[in-house]
Amino acid sequence: MIKAQPPNTGPMAGKMAGPMTGQTSGETGAEFSDTVWMDVLSAMDRTYNDLVDYQERLERQNAELEQMRSFLGSILGSVSDVLIAVNRDGLIEETSASLLAHMRLGAGQLQGKPVAAVFAPACHAALHDAITRSRTQRDTVMLEADLAATPGSDTATPVTLDLSIAPRLDDRGRSAGLVLTGRSVGELRQAYAELERSHDELKSAQGQLVRNEKLASLGRLLAGVAHELNNPISFVYANTHSLEKYVGKFQTYFEQVQAGASRADLVQLREDLRLDRAVTNLADAVHGARDGAERVRDIVEDLRRLSSDGSGETSDFDLVETSQVAASWVFRGARSAVDLQFDGLDRLTAHGRPGHVQQVVMNLVQNALDALEGIPDARITLSHRIIAGHAVVQVRDNGAGISETDAAAIFDPFFTTKPVGRGTGLGLSISHKIAQEHGGGLRLCNAGETGACFRLSLPLGQSGQTPPSNPQEEPPK
Repeated sequence: MIKAQPPNTGPMAGKMAGPMTGQTSGETGAEFSDTVWMDVLSAMDRTYNDLVDYQERLERQNAELEQMRSFLGSILGSVSDVLIAVNRDGLIEETSASLLAHMRLGAGQLQGKPVAAVFAPACHAALHDAITRSRTQRDTVMLEADLAATPGSDTATPVTLDLSIAPRLDDRGRSAGLVLTGRSVGELRQAYAELERSHDELKSAQGQLVRNEKLASLGRLLAGVAHELNNPISFVYANTHSLEKYVGKFQTYFEQVQAGASRADLVQLREDLRLDRAVTNLADAVHGARDGAERVRDIVEDLRRLSSDGSGETSDFDLVETSQVAASWVFRGARSAVDLQFDGLDRLTAHGRPGHVQQVVMNLVQNALDALEGIPDARITLSHRIIAGHAVVQVRDNGAGISETDAAAIFDPFFTTKPVGRGTGLGLSISHKIAQEHGGGLRLCNAGETGACFRLSLPLGQSGQTPPSNPQEEPPK
């Protein structure tokens, strides 16, 4: 407690002498004492309020600290990976429940022990080197280490951890210890094995989808082949029946000749059998059968060229001829009348695998045919030219076109605008991949309602005509 000084003594005596003139000394001392007490009470109130605020802050901070401890405890108890927090002296501060489960220990049994006690003695040297590097370099160090065997454990094989040792810094950037995190190598290997199996299954599924797409293309091709072969084979078959009938007539006539029939009888038999007309028809039947057989031969030759060089070494080939063969086979199975036109170069040498390129052109022409169903004056144009040093074939139709929204995903696998059952959505994706494998590209030339145009670019061959490219044309992609 602070005592009031006498009115005429102390540091305030001189200062209060003037203003208190005319007042008694008793009154002056009482007023001074009241003023001092008021200051003391005011200071005590402020101190008390400060103490109350400080207490409230401490309580809030304690609540936040308890909440953080609970949060960290739940993390340490729920994570499946091993986690060890080590102080600057290399002693364990906290561990995850997973580590205690691996070592079959209770809570708190590892706190305060050296971190080396967690691991097998054979790993101590490597662990010490890794910890030293992490502290000096302040960087994460990777290490594989075996957990120490727990007394009474019946586990024959030690648990091997893939450890990550990282420095732990305080708020001023100084080293506060280390954090060791790890996962069982067996679990990692099992996860990698599962990932590899999933990858193999995915590749198998992709291969199956590609085969399905090829079978769909093969089905359309076989439909065209069957339609194309039906006419010449039917013609040959009908002429064969006629030839059999004519052979029978000639056999009858020659049997009578061999039997010694008279000239008059032979003349009459010739008239009855109409041999003169049969001779004329026989020549026509032979010519018709030959034309039909030649037509079948040409179809088989086209099929041979269509299926040749589907894999293996690349070679130079005529892109114009390859496109014409591919387009003609698609048109053989067309269900509607569509005008097919060719323009540009008459011969263009490209380098690649003709069989693969034919598959791409067939996909592009088939897509154009599907887009032209129900459209009058339907037309597909194949243009051949050289652009930016590449052999290029463009397939353009006058259909409804491709919207900008669809154009952004046109080459994505399984994307299709066709009705269900009319396509798998892999044709353009496979074609795009084939073009890239050839060192070229496949892209959509335009997007809108003016028809679709696809441009296939391939490397130029070493031989053949190579007219100068149009400098105004952009390079193929």
